[in-house]
Amino acid sequence: MTIATALKDFGHRMVNRVHRAILAVSGGRLGSTMGSMPVIELTTIGRTSGSPRTVMLTAPIHDDDRYVIVASKGGDSRHPAWYLNLVANPEVEVSVHGRTIPMTARTATPDERAELWPKITRSYRGYAGYQTKTTREIPVVICEPRPDSA
Repeated sequence: MTIATALKDFGHRMVNRVHRAILAVSGGRLGSTMGSMPVIELTTIGRTSGSPRTVMLTAPIHDDDRYVIVASKGGDSRHPAWYLNLVANPEVEVSVHGRTIPMTARTATPDERAELWPKITRSYRGYAGYQTKTTREIPVVICEPRPDSA
């Protein structure tokens, strides 16, 4: 890993920590949305550690039954660790507005991605820019409630 890559990863972790702190200090009044997108806390199980791992993300598409998130990592050439974790273990938790929901996460099929991508980039144009920065196809992830939690 290069120093630039390590610094970029460190920066992502620090932004997540600061965001979490702002939410905590404000009682959720600040930082719970970014534009029209809710901010969610995604908890995955580490694919090598087996320990819970939590990250703050935005959900450009959401309703009562699903949250759609984008594994962009800002256009990095690598998938984010949280994405690799949910591929290895799709049982996740999504916390939003003080409510935690057990969910199953899956990568959108090519047809689903083709339908969702224009809606995602309308919600936040930055995602289109991230896609131009990398040769990997940025995965779109659909999180839906687990059948046993409904």
